[in-house]
Amino acid sequence: MFPSTVLKSLLAACAATVLLAAPASAQNTPGVLRVSAIPDEAPTELQRKFKPLGDYLSKATGLKVEFTPVTDYAASVEGLINHKLDMVWFGGFTFVQANVRSKGQIVPLVQRAEDEKFRSVFITTQPGINKLEDLRGKTLSFGSESSTSGHLMPRSFLLGAKINPDTDLKRVAFSGAHDATVAAVAGGKVDAGALNISVWEKLVEANKVDPKTVRVFYTTPGYYDYNWSVHANMAPALQKKIRDAFLALDASTPQGKEILELQRATKFIPTKAENYKAIEAAAKNAGLLK
Repeated sequence: MFPSTVLKSLLAACAATVLLAAPASAQNTPGVLRVSAIPDEAPTELQRKFKPLGDYLSKATGLKVEFTPVTDYAASVEGLINHKLDMVWFGGFTFVQANVRSKGQIVPLVQRAEDEKFRSVFITTQPGINKLEDLRGKTLSFGSESSTSGHLMPRSFLLGAKINPDTDLKRVAFSGAHDATVAAVAGGKVDAGALNISVWEKLVEANKVDPKTVRVFYTTPGYYDYNWSVHANMAPALQKKIRDAFLALDASTPQGKEILELQRATKFIPTKAENYKAIEAAAKNAGLLK
């Protein structure tokens, strides 16, 4: 019989070997699909929008779907890379960050049809601001630093107009979310702001902003943006179930109509990592991706 200390050491070594040998699994909480989204809107709004979709995905996969809000964009990236989350609603830039950090281990499953040609808007209350060049010497709010439509692409189009936000503007702020950017502009905290067109249109439709007071003065060309992503080591069969469930959403059914309207989508379509190469190039050009 081994002395107790030797036996404990052997057991510990065996346990360590098993842990090292066990492949990581992106869906590693049995029976649960842990979902999150970049916090580009208030947490309560994100949960409200996700609830019917979560119920739908639960029936489609046979799993309990849990939505867990994250504190910031970086947390959504780290959560998926480190297997604390199974699926995340990423913006184009956060997808690129996650894919680069994981060395190509993030799989974008689907995107909204609208995300093939997504756009950002620049807004202001100032009568003297009518084009990007008018922002020289003014104050501007982006959303989150890791936001595609609230920072990266607006910054890219500013640079294209020969406006360097860091040297040509009086001050640059980061509101943290698209709706917060609108509030900052409407409240006079900044002269202008940049945000995604989808949130802007939603706020206008809900009468939460007066477009006669806060107006759009520039709309960007289209680019690829949001997608639902999983880790590459999620079981292929589960990936297919999730993808098929999204693709099956149909606005002609009551359930499909509710979910698609909350997601501000006409339908979901397949996507692939190659679609986001332009986002990656823009991020490197802007010095936001090393």
